[in-house]
Amino acid sequence: MMRLQEELGLTYLFISHNLTVMRHISEHVAVMYLGRIVEQSPTETLFAEPLHPYTQALLKAAPKPTPRRRAITPAVSGDIPSPIDRPSGCHFHPRCKFVMDVCRVEYPAPRRVGAAVVACHLYEPTES
Repeated sequence: MMRLQEELGLTYLFISHNLTVMRHISEHVAVMYLGRIVEQSPTETLFAEPLHPYTQALLKAAPKPTPRRRAITPAVSGDIPSPIDRPSGCHFHPRCKFVMDVCRVEYPAPRRVGAAVVACHLYEPTES
C-alpha cells in the first residue's frame, strides 16, 4: 500500500481504530468522536503531543507490549452517549476530566494550535 502510494502518487483515506497502524501508514491523522472531528494533526505531532482529551485517552488506551500486566484501566470513564441524542455543547463533556461550564453549552469551534487543529475549549487559537 505504501509502495503504491509513493510510486503512483496516491492519496488514501484510511479509517481505523488501530492507532498503531495509523501511526505507521499516515502522514496526517484526524480523530473523531461521535461523528465530529475533534483533532487533526500531522501524525508525529499527534502522537508526541495530543491536545484533545479524547485523543489523549485513545493514546493512553492503546495496547502496549507490557508483560505481566495485571489489569487494564479504562482510559475514559462514563458511558458513551447516544449518537442519535448527543449531549449539548461539546459531545465529549460528560466523559471529560477537564470539563468546564462552557463545554456543556457551546460546541468548541476548531482552532489552530501549533501544527494541529483541535475542537476544545481548553485551547486558545494561535497564529499559524
